[in-house]
Amino acid sequence: MTVIDTAQDAEAAPTREPSTPIRRWGPARKVAFRFAFIYTALFCLTFAQITFMFFGLLGNLLPENMIVWQMNALAPVMEWFGRNIFGVEAVLDLDSGSGDQTAIWVYLFLIAVVAVVATALWSALDRQRPEYIRLWSWTVLFLRLALGGQMLFYGFAKLIPSQMGQPPLATLLEPYGDFSPASVLWMQVGSSPVYEILLGSVEVLGGLLLFWSRTATLGAIVSFVAMVQVFILNMTFDVPVKILSFHLVVFSLILLAPQMRNLLDLFVFGRSANPVNPPALFTQDKLNRWAAGIQVVLGIWVAIGAAQISWTAYHEYGGGAPKPELYGIWSVQDFRTDGRSVPPLTTDEIRWQRLVFDTGGATTLQMMHGALVPIPAEIADGTLRLQQPAAVLDIDRPDDDTLVLSGDLDGTPTTIVAHRMDHDAMTLRSRGFNWVQDEPYFR
Repeated sequence: MTVIDTAQDAEAAPTREPSTPIRRWGPARKVAFRFAFIYTALFCLTFAQITFMFFGLLGNLLPENMIVWQMNALAPVMEWFGRNIFGVEAVLDLDSGSGDQTAIWVYLFLIAVVAVVATALWSALDRQRPEYIRLWSWTVLFLRLALGGQMLFYGFAKLIPSQMGQPPLATLLEPYGDFSPASVLWMQVGSSPVYEILLGSVEVLGGLLLFWSRTATLGAIVSFVAMVQVFILNMTFDVPVKILSFHLVVFSLILLAPQMRNLLDLFVFGRSANPVNPPALFTQDKLNRWAAGIQVVLGIWVAIGAAQISWTAYHEYGGGAPKPELYGIWSVQDFRTDGRSVPPLTTDEIRWQRLVFDTGGATTLQMMHGALVPIPAEIADGTLRLQQPAAVLDIDRPDDDTLVLSGDLDGTPTTIVAHRMDHDAMTLRSRGFNWVQDEPYFR
């Protein structure tokens, strides 16, 4: 039994002599290639996140609008088609964080229509061409780089745990049934940084392997397995990255298509696999060697850029972000307005039950009926200022675990005394890992 020869670097790929007979492609294969070439090119060149990764460290120097200029340019077209063809408001919101917006579905429809029309014209004008061997090699390279860049981007976001951070403090107070499926997934992965790092390491490995031609097939296999899992999670937990993850699965399959027979022979039928030597990018060996080297350098460049993005995110709003002075969950013990103590009744709409200060300036009030209310807050010069409810409260700290706020709350003199809860004592954070378990521990 032999292993699959994944050597795709140019120096190992023989160039075709003029006398070598040309193996013609069938009509269906040529049409399928033309459509795949046009559609994937349009998708990769206009889906802003894919092209952005190749700026590497220079991405931080780009104006914010330039990063997504393709989508901004297409936004009016998507909006017009959405309103006039589909009868929907397809307004692109680049700040929403969703990759499955109505506008993006309209965008997919548009590039699919363009690809169909262009394929028909191409097929009519170029129907005599016997094959597209050389263009296929360039297409494979293009998709390898596009897929590799996304694998590194998402891989480093998990390897340096910034994509799915530990559950914010306010979520520790929220009933499980109030979480959306996507939040459940985020909290589950974020609760185990080691698991998230392992997931990221697989994605990073797949991405790095794709940038070296000799390991490209192995990289495509690793990327396919990783992205199938991601796509299934996106579909079953309603995470709005379904469009992109599906395309990355398809890219992996396209890259594996030439090796599919070998993979089946080797792993299913127990037969020897035959070498597959795709045609070189250029007719000169020197140029092919340069191309192979540039791919490796580009992979390193993209990896450094992806790592830098994740490292910055981790230290700005992830687990490495600095914690504010009042970081923690504060349980209100005494709440006085106009000098009168307000009893802790669940029907009271004014009294606070808890006050939460988290990283990144996130501040949350928990009212007596349990509702968690994010509020804009600012702490400066020993004063807590809130916008809604409107409050200016002086901060006093008799000790590290006691907080006294006094001042004006919605026009009423108010004094609040709160004590810091030990959130690390909560089961989700304190249970940890146990080699020995005499019985399952579910709570």
